[in-house]
Amino acid sequence: MYPKKGKVQQSGAWAGALEGIAKEEGRQREVRRTFKMLREVWLNIGIKKVDTHEGVTVKALLDSGATGMFMDKRTAAKHGFMLQKLERPIMIRNMDGTNNSGGAITHQVEANMYYKDHIERIRMDVCDLGKTEVILGMLWLQVHNPEINWETGEVKMTRCPPLCSRTRPRGVEKGKRVATLEEEKIVR
Repeated sequence: MYPKKGKVQQSGAWAGALEGIAKEEGRQREVRRTFKMLREVWLNIGIKKVDTHEGVTVKALLDSGATGMFMDKRTAAKHGFMLQKLERPIMIRNMDGTNNSGGAITHQVEANMYYKDHIERIRMDVCDLGKTEVILGMLWLQVHNPEINWETGEVKMTRCPPLCSRTRPRGVEKGKRVATLEEEKIVR
């Protein structure tokens, strides 16, 4: 009925916050859960600057607990990304509700993002992410709805909206339409 002593299991990507008292056979014991991610999914993504077209590869965390898209301020500085100042600072809170030690978000970065054959223009808020270079949060996950294999960490971009584009096959000129396999069969 109540969880046995030890680990508390929960389905889903996050173990939620819960502190309570459970009664089991007339005795009380404490049950705690933490904000520990049960499975992390990381992508190696390419980020290309819009001003100089220089590109770098960074590790991005897919995080359904984050509300937006973020780049660590040290990553932005290290690679020389052009920072765009926001009209108003945005307060950022950690998972536990405390203010982020790095302070408010005051800048953002605009860049082209590449993952496998997926390409898109992205704006990321710049803040202190600790050891994480980039976070792609719930907004990005909702728009792209990627297929995620939670056991292997494989991510497929098969359900992107039309605003995303794909790379052209080699030898195909810009603006030329490429026939699908089905259309090729009909033509032959």
